[in-house]
Amino acid sequence: MPQRAATVVGGGIGGLAAAVALHRRGWRVEVLERAPEFTEIGAGISLWPNAFRALGALGLAERVKALGAVETAGGVRDRRGRWLSRTDNTELERRFGHPLAVLHRADLLRALAEALPAECLRPGSEVSAVHEDGPRVVVEHRGGTSRSDLVVGADGLRSGVRRSLLPDAPGPRYAGYTAWRMVTEPLPGPPVEGAATWGRGERFGYTALPGGRMYCFGTATLPEGTPTGSSEYAEVLRRFGAWPDPVPALLAAVPADVVLRHDLYELPPLDTFVGGRIALLGDAAHAMTPNLGQGACQALEDAVTLAHCLDTHQDTTAALRAYDLVRRPRAQSVARRSARLGTVGQLAWPPAALLRDTAARLTPVRATLRSMTPVLGWQAPGGPVTENERH
Repeated sequence: MPQRAATVVGGGIGGLAAAVALHRRGWRVEVLERAPEFTEIGAGISLWPNAFRALGALGLAERVKALGAVETAGGVRDRRGRWLSRTDNTELERRFGHPLAVLHRADLLRALAEALPAECLRPGSEVSAVHEDGPRVVVEHRGGTSRSDLVVGADGLRSGVRRSLLPDAPGPRYAGYTAWRMVTEPLPGPPVEGAATWGRGERFGYTALPGGRMYCFGTATLPEGTPTGSSEYAEVLRRFGAWPDPVPALLAAVPADVVLRHDLYELPPLDTFVGGRIALLGDAAHAMTPNLGQGACQALEDAVTLAHCLDTHQDTTAALRAYDLVRRPRAQSVARRSARLGTVGQLAWPPAALLRDTAARLTPVRATLRSMTPVLGWQAPGGPVTENERH
């Protein structure tokens, strides 16, 4: 049987994970990335047990776990700093088999890229067109033209592959709030617990990264495109500088030039993730708000599920239909859940915020963990594929 070829459009977490999964199954893979190099300018990323099961299917779970900091405890506080709920993450690991770990996005991206031969990676290859031509899919890009048996659209929220495949599908919609992300310098005594603090129309959270650094984020309900004053750092200080400890100390350890700000968007549910020999994954298929920390986790699930479906169906179009049947309901369900949590977290009307805080305080920890089972209990299809395994 001739070697099958796949073109992955987008060199982010989902695209690289899909490339690794296909490469280890004997596919000839190329990853087209519009940026001049494979890197990530983001800040921290949370990897939950379901993500580690996906990474395990790629043979990378232990390597990635070693790059992160395992969060041992966390929870939610109110605007005065009082705990509304606390979670012992050793219990989370006991229930779901893996911990919650936090690492820098760039470290995860590097681990995925290094799992591929260098010749698979084609930076500076912005895609201009994608179309099917008989049994092949043609991808026109800055480096030339690629003809493949499969195209994976992993090109993010404003995916060009999605527009080519589903020209009438709705585009991204603003979630109603903006977010700041930042990483501190190493701290002599970083907090041992992560936390998210709920205010009124605002939130601030923090969690540990390796090397004594902390990943911090803030959100605020604002009209889309609201301009910032003198700087993003000054805006963060204005909004959160007087919040309960340890927030002021964390902000004091943030370099003024590293604060990133992005309005948050989500993708309305698509009717399909596939068409012919083209499949969408990650944000291109189901961009969601970051409230559950599941965006990258779901992209990793997509990648290993897609490879498994292609492994178990000889016909590519049949494999993609199976992938859509499995992944679309789950990813869209997680996206809806994340959106609901964001709505609750951003409540600004005082009576509603008080009711929210009271409900959080009265909810048993066991019930919280049990409610996460549909998300965190996901199992990777098939078994791990080693570097030398071929089908």
